[in-house]
Amino acid sequence: MTLDRTVLAFAGLMTLLSVVLTLFVSPNFVWFTAFIGLNLLQSSFTGFCPAASIFKKFGIKPGCAF
Repeated sequence: MTLDRTVLAFAGLMTLLSVVLTLFVSPNFVWFTAFIGLNLLQSSFTGFCPAASIFKKFGIKPGCAF
């Protein structure tokens, strides 16, 4: 799996996790969902993704975007 697909899978997983936590644990987890969305938005403009940096250190091979 390339870095691009890994980051997209991780973002999707975190979004779904935050929705489940919001529904079943506390409504305050909606802020986690907002944080994920803002991180995705800033990444689209700047090209910098903290998750991509971490995954690179784990040896995931780069893709086209990162």
